[in-house]
Amino acid sequence: MNDYAIVGGGAIGGTIAFHLAEAGHEVLLVDADPAHVAAVRAGGLVLRGADGDRRVRVSAATPEEAAGPLRHVLLCVKAQATAGAAGWIAPRLAPDGYVVSVQNGLNEQLIASYVGDARTVGAFVNIFADVVEPGVIKDGGPGAFVIGELDGGSSPRVDRLVADLAGLGAKATGNVGGHLWAKLGFGAMLSVTALADAPMADLIDRHRPLMHALVAEVFAVAGTLGLRLEPFDAFDARAYLPGAPEQAREAATDRLTAWLRTQPKDRSGIWRDIAVRRRPIEVHDHYRPVLAQARAAGVATPLLSGMLARLAEVETGRSPMSERHLTELFAS
Repeated sequence: MNDYAIVGGGAIGGTIAFHLAEAGHEVLLVDADPAHVAAVRAGGLVLRGADGDRRVRVSAATPEEAAGPLRHVLLCVKAQATAGAAGWIAPRLAPDGYVVSVQNGLNEQLIASYVGDARTVGAFVNIFADVVEPGVIKDGGPGAFVIGELDGGSSPRVDRLVADLAGLGAKATGNVGGHLWAKLGFGAMLSVTALADAPMADLIDRHRPLMHALVAEVFAVAGTLGLRLEPFDAFDARAYLPGAPEQAREAATDRLTAWLRTQPKDRSGIWRDIAVRRRPIEVHDHYRPVLAQARAAGVATPLLSGMLARLAEVETGRSPMSERHLTELFAS
């Protein structure tokens, strides 16, 4: 039995698989792309950074080839693929095994519906990486990575995960929900930049009132759940809370855009899915539970709803990418 099974070998999963294997762990990488699997088998898994390529050997298989039992599973698929992946994992998961949701969005309860609450662990990750060719992950630099039990308690399995993922700077948290909802606010900024073909930092800088109002909508919904939002990397969630001083928001956005300009990846994964990969984006799945909670709590989210509607138009080719989307969205 492998130490870890990484289900979904894309940007996040591939980066995690690389660091676990480089640290000496037995890793099974499970991915639905036969070309990616074949490349990893033939030449290893490559992490491409500013200093060149680093290569490790990992086992790789498609879901049709992989067998159980699986014990330590890191689920790294896109949000819209969560149900299918969790359904595949459930009959293969060892009785003492668990699944960690290392994904964007709020996927833990869906995973738990397949494997049980006791076998589900939460995680928050902010890794700016990309798959640039089969078997090759472009390193996006360091980013926040926290892992925690859904009930906020501590546990030996979280401690072991944090130790094994030390190469990625992983830390334990008792507030994984606060991290995930903070990321949803930050993610709304990144998502709306995918409506235009320009660097994220420049668009956020030029459209600050839109960005601030969009994040405030998400955080107003989070407030109905009594969550304590957590800062991460260069994103200070507290500065974007409804009612926070404008001066604090402006200073926080100064720091955020300055940090984004240091990152090797200047456009979001959402932009890449639309413009390069030509595949459905996962953002709609990220914000579906946010909109459901907003309706239940009576919180208005016109900007968030408008952003998602415009992204649907752009990703299906019914409307071209254009910065005018951002201008029109804020004016509507």
